[in-house]
Amino acid sequence: QVQLVESGGGLVQPGGSLGLSCAASGTIFKYYDMNWYRQAPGKQRELVASFTSTGTTNYCDSVKGRFTISRDFAENTVYLQMNNLKPEDTAVYYCNAQNAIVHYWGQGTQVTVSS
Repeated sequence: QVQLVESGGGLVQPGGSLGLSCAASGTIFKYYDMNWYRQAPGKQRELVASFTSTGTTNYCDSVKGRFTISRDFAENTVYLQMNNLKPEDTAVYYCNAQNAIVHYWGQGTQVTVSS
């Protein structure tokens, strides 16, 4: 059974930092692109950062320079380090694993940036 389990969300003040983790199990994830998405209330889910199976990283414009995605292929884990957080970063963050055939999703973890 494929599982993606996120952890690390919470409440942080503007300008603060949080780190998210996503532990994957149930398949050979080194062949998958691993991504972080987020969805704010009333908005569509958006791709925040990706770490492809070949080692390429990409970020949406709004988080470039503030967020860093990393991946431990041996541990099947992907991380998202979020610095200089802003209120507009408030959302449920989802871990995603995908290849050409399937998408897998985690349950999501809430990140709230507020003073």
